[in-house]
Amino acid sequence: MLTPRPLALALLTVLSAGFLTTPAHAAKKPAAKKTAPHASACTDFYAEANKGWLIANPLPEHGSVSALGQMSARSLQQQRDLLEKAASAPQNNVQKLLGDFWASGLDEAAIERDGAAPIAPLLKRIDSMRKTGDVAPAIAALHQVGIPVAFQFGADVDLRDLNRHLGYFSQGGVGLPDPAYYTRNDADTQALIARYADYIRAILALTGVPAKDIEAQTALVLDLEKRIAAKAKPLAELRDPRNNFAPVATAELGKQYKNLRLDAFLQTQSVSDDTVSIANPAMLTELDQLVTRLKPVQWQAYLRWRIGDAMAPFLSKPWRDAAFSFRGKILLGKSAPAPLWQQTLDAINLAAGPMLGREYAASYLSDASRKQAEQIADQVLTVLKDRIASSTRFSEAAKAEASKKLGKLKIEVGTPPYDLDYSVQPMGRGSFGSNILIASTWRHTQEMKRIGKSGAARRWDVLPQQPALAYDLAHNRLIVTAAMLQTPVLDLSMPQGNRYGAFGALVGHELSHAVDGLGRHIDADGNIRDWWQPSDVSAWDAVTAKVTALYSNLPYPGLKDVKLNSDLTRNENLADLAGLELAKTAADAANTATAQRHKEFYTGWAQLWAQQVPHADAEARSQQDVRAPGLLRTNIPLMQQPAFGEAYGCRIGAAMRPKEQVRLFD
Repeated sequence: MLTPRPLALALLTVLSAGFLTTPAHAAKKPAAKKTAPHASACTDFYAEANKGWLIANPLPEHGSVSALGQMSARSLQQQRDLLEKAASAPQNNVQKLLGDFWASGLDEAAIERDGAAPIAPLLKRIDSMRKTGDVAPAIAALHQVGIPVAFQFGADVDLRDLNRHLGYFSQGGVGLPDPAYYTRNDADTQALIARYADYIRAILALTGVPAKDIEAQTALVLDLEKRIAAKAKPLAELRDPRNNFAPVATAELGKQYKNLRLDAFLQTQSVSDDTVSIANPAMLTELDQLVTRLKPVQWQAYLRWRIGDAMAPFLSKPWRDAAFSFRGKILLGKSAPAPLWQQTLDAINLAAGPMLGREYAASYLSDASRKQAEQIADQVLTVLKDRIASSTRFSEAAKAEASKKLGKLKIEVGTPPYDLDYSVQPMGRGSFGSNILIASTWRHTQEMKRIGKSGAARRWDVLPQQPALAYDLAHNRLIVTAAMLQTPVLDLSMPQGNRYGAFGALVGHELSHAVDGLGRHIDADGNIRDWWQPSDVSAWDAVTAKVTALYSNLPYPGLKDVKLNSDLTRNENLADLAGLELAKTAADAANTATAQRHKEFYTGWAQLWAQQVPHADAEARSQQDVRAPGLLRTNIPLMQQPAFGEAYGCRIGAAMRPKEQVRLFD
């Protein structure tokens, strides 16, 4: 129900545990047992370091399982445990809100009794529409409660000043994920549209539309959505952040879009900034004309449908079943809905995620873990600064800018360095659907408060309870969530060397983006410009070519006659090599550089990437995953480390100690 933030997400490079596994199978262990493949440290360190894990987690028939995926599943269980405690014995006002929210979502009997009651006031307003002048206020009111209709509107970074938030009008308002579906004529798309129409019929019936009017209203909904989609830009075009940014003055919006009343819309959202972004004015112009061109009854059908579709997952079983039959089975290919606790937790994270994040960090992140993470991250950053200063690959101008940028880089661990206003209407336990609307209204209000204000650098685009470690390109900072600080990434029970090999190397991976082919486009002062010289580009292209060649033609694990796409995985491969180099130097400086410490370091790295991926999943990943599979992420970077072969006594020329090695930093 929240507006996506494409600009912020495009400027955030994320290593997230959730991306590396199929969550439904993250902790599931099939009954069949297999032994791990025989290997030694010098032939296949991935298999050697992970042999215990591979035996305990045999290859599943469906879905994938990974060490980081298990960490993600663990964080879900931690959230569940926290909410159970908050429901039974809340310790503060936020826990009381969360506990009531959680309890209401698990009370199936109450949800069934509630039926469509939570959305009855919204539907009543729609039913009362009689004239074209009622359309714009209805659109604004639905946005206000977190149900975006007709278009999307939200806060995102201002590309003129990356520390400022701007209001973005962007395309949306349709129920299918790609507007191209509405214009394609192939058989598969037409079959999808037919199933989509069935879903619309089901939702309209549940909202109270008489059976005799269902077909006519379904046709009206599809017609309006097709008109909106016809003015939408292709999704591929919107992946470039610059294509989402088109600032315009708000002073004339009321006159320019007099039927949509965008001036009044902004007032309803409590937005008073003098500028907003409208990247697709043709769509808003079309919508403005449709307000008067279409009869109110068509807008009523469309708005009724959009309310029902948005709220269906949070209402009684007939609503949830209708939503899952289309969005779960057909669009996502799921065979069964998630258990009720998972659905409730997902809903809380969607509507009140920052609340839960605050309490999660307080419960599961110790001061000692936070300090250890900050210490290691600072040490890795120091190594990167030293490597840049002594580099022969970069020009003096680029080194100066990179040093300045790294000098300003911030490290934020655990939770965002600010808090929100948790003044929320009391929820109670009687109506889960009503609580969703209360929470989504609160979160929408918090988003609207950002617009026109500085402080974009204070917010996170990941939640503390979700495992993630990210370099925020827009604000030149490293973000480490509270949920990321546990096994196998960083746990105080891990040997010191393991902590550097796992967490330290991930930090180095992300920090390298500040000064690599991505980071070159934003300078130390936050300006969007290319601060590299032609000689820097040539030098980077040369090392990139070496790394691409290093990974090219490698057999893709689990697939016959399939090679790793080294062009697809190039940027992540580069960052893996950088991360290990930086973290290894930091580890040696912080600890006695013994063979045992080296072994701990390399084991920490290898155990991050333990995974079991069935054939079907491997096929899909080989074509679209920008990260190499776990075996290659482990072995190929380690093969470039001189200290690895020395620590394990591998002869030169052995599989894990090649004669030629690639170094990213010189």
